[in-house]
Amino acid sequence: MLPSIAFISAFLNNTPVVVIFAPIIKRWAQTVNLPATKFLIPLSFVTILGGICTLIGTSTNLVVHGMILEAGYEGFSMFELGKVGIFIALAGMIYLFLFSGKLLPDVRNDKSGEDEEEPGANFHRVEAVLGSRFPGINKTLGEFNFTRHYGAIVKEVRSGGQHYTKELNKVVLHEGDTLILLADDSFIPTWGESSVFILLANGNEPTENVSKKRRLLALGLLVFMITGATVGELPAIKAMFPNIQLDMFFFVCITTIIMAWTKLFPPKKYTKYISWDILITIACAFAISKAMDNSGFAAMIARHIIDMADSFGPHALLAVIFVITNIFTELITNNAAAALGFPIALSVANQLGVDPMPFFVVICMAASASFSSPIGYQTNLIVQGIGNYKFTDFVKIGLPLNIIAFLISIFIIPLIWKF
Repeated sequence: MLPSIAFISAFLNNTPVVVIFAPIIKRWAQTVNLPATKFLIPLSFVTILGGICTLIGTSTNLVVHGMILEAGYEGFSMFELGKVGIFIALAGMIYLFLFSGKLLPDVRNDKSGEDEEEPGANFHRVEAVLGSRFPGINKTLGEFNFTRHYGAIVKEVRSGGQHYTKELNKVVLHEGDTLILLADDSFIPTWGESSVFILLANGNEPTENVSKKRRLLALGLLVFMITGATVGELPAIKAMFPNIQLDMFFFVCITTIIMAWTKLFPPKKYTKYISWDILITIACAFAISKAMDNSGFAAMIARHIIDMADSFGPHALLAVIFVITNIFTELITNNAAAALGFPIALSVANQLGVDPMPFFVVICMAASASFSSPIGYQTNLIVQGIGNYKFTDFVKIGLPLNIIAFLISIFIIPLIWKF
């Protein structure tokens, strides 16, 4: 699981990768009588580890790349971050392989009861992970009549590592919560493509019948996008086409147009994984970032950081930037953490009179290294509900992984990107 999913997530969005593989892995674990809790957190973590290896592997890298360009510096190439990301990914996979079985809990009792008597022959158990567009977010089940809206009965709510089976009408719903439902055969076909649910699983998902031609077209477009963006950054290609900016945005636009023109997917799939609240958070973080820079607040913070680590040189400052950004990402979101850490990193580099690129790279690594809590990364929230994990489960297995990412970043980044 670890190397294959890491490779996939280096080129695809982490959330759909987890959404696709989580039910498969959980069903396989039940088949071979192993606790799924030993596999679901590693699934989320390995998508993060794979994502840090390429420019498009995670939106965090794209956010930092955009801010670098806006600041007037040359951005990252497609595989540039892999120079350090691959070492973190390999070390992380080895760690997960060796310690997941020891540090992760055994399967917890499912109070909803797989064998519970179901009302009617056509009703069966469905797990539903709530998305940001679910209309009942921040409402209780009593205020939001789930059965009237979706025709399914809520039997259990899993939220923040807690699971509720009694007095469900008083339970407040949040994004990333997992609901255990009793639903009929029409529920998943009706709501499977809806953006209100991140994931729907009933333990027996039918394989979608997709023609070989469409599969090859999808694969070909992915290869075209990655190859085009990589080759387009080469100096020789830039010299051949001086009036066209053959960057990632250019090839993404072409790929999207071809996908829409060939009707490769239903229209709803294009917007299903767009989380508007995260986009608003990113936009606000950009504004705060600009305000920090213009007001001089970033420069003031940078001076304090330099004063604290003045006698240890830029390596110590790199470590401080990593820790600050990593704390941000565990408490808010990875993209917002990157946007908030960026002006501080730029101010530190400018005041030291060194190349800011090592600080930009460390922002990417630190903002993505969200392992110690389920809050900072959406995939962590998804597996928390499915695996019925507690907050402390993430701390127990994630904190050592944060330390591994920290040590490798601080050691390798200055060797590749000189100050």
